Amino acid sequence: MKLNKIITLVLVMAMLFSVVTAFAGGRPERTDRVVAYSAHEDSIIAGMVALWEQDHPNIQLEVIRMGSGDVINRVRAESANPQADVIWSIGGEALEQNSELLEPFTPAEWNMIADVYKVGTNWLPYTGIMNVFLVNTDMLSDSQMPRTWPDLAAPHVAGVSTARADQSGSAFMQMANVLAIYGDDDAGWDVYRSIMENFFIAPSSGAVSRLTNDGEIPVAVTLEDNAQRFVAGGGPVRIVYPEDGVIAAPDGIAIIAGAPNKAGAETFVNWALSARVQNFLVQEMGRRPVRTDASTPPGLPPLSEINTIEYDFAWSAANRAQFIERFRELAMELDL
Repeated sequence: MKLNKIITLVLVMAMLFSVVTAFAGGRPERTDRVVAYSAHEDSIIAGMVALWEQDHPNIQLEVIRMGSGDVINRVRAESANPQADVIWSIGGEALEQNSELLEPFTPAEWNMIADVYKVGTNWLPYTGIMNVFLVNTDMLSDSQMPRTWPDLAAPHVAGVSTARADQSGSAFMQMANVLAIYGDDDAGWDVYRSIMENFFIAPSSGAVSRLTNDGEIPVAVTLEDNAQRFVAGGGPVRIVYPEDGVIAAPDGIAIIAGAPNKAGAETFVNWALSARVQNFLVQEMGRRPVRTDASTPPGLPPLSEINTIEYDFAWSAANRAQFIERFRELAMELDL
């Protein structure tokens, strides 16, 4: 047999083997690419991808951005044949409710993560988050600014920019924040409904704060780091921390069960929780770290100066479907 025929036969056999392996469920592990589903802001993704490329130039990071609810829906739909490796920065409630979709993992520097943030089942704390009020100081005077959650319902506020609680992890946490303080019975829902009457649902999560910064909506309820970027940018805005209590909790990061590149996913999670990356998130993105050896973001008060309340992830996860259904009913009633 001539040499070229031998080479051709070997190549054909190799191709047949790969096809048989794929149908047998023995998909070879992908090692040169990590795919992450994320609800991060575009600006944070851009900064983090650039940092990853510096640290891991031989591993491509592909980020597919979508809302927290869409992340979970996609991971569940793909659970028989996962297409991504990591869930990166979505609400802990959604992760806790769907922990069976996640692969347990203990990061390399777990001992450096603050105990208060170690609350998840099969998911890990990524950054400390809280929702705040961002107020346009040209539209509302100091005496008119909302100081508590029910103040958002005041007629003079005349507009509260937010996202949908059934699509956004941060907006769901806003709703849960109100119910955690005022009860998840009819009394608490009455408080939340009155706030919803002033809602303006922004076209995207990135637009929530921008509408207030640009003078279109007087108040936005948004994540603290997002609000701080507009304050630091010199906009006519101010951050207000609700005096009746604000949840301080971690958003999450997790390895997807059956990830095509499990080793790469572990590398990514260790990297995201490293001192280098956590300090980058603090200094450049205004995120609160989950590590005990990182500092408070510039321009933000320490947690000791804020009336924070504990967040029961088990309660939130157990009631998430019910809360979302109640939200949808109210949104339809109020034509939001």
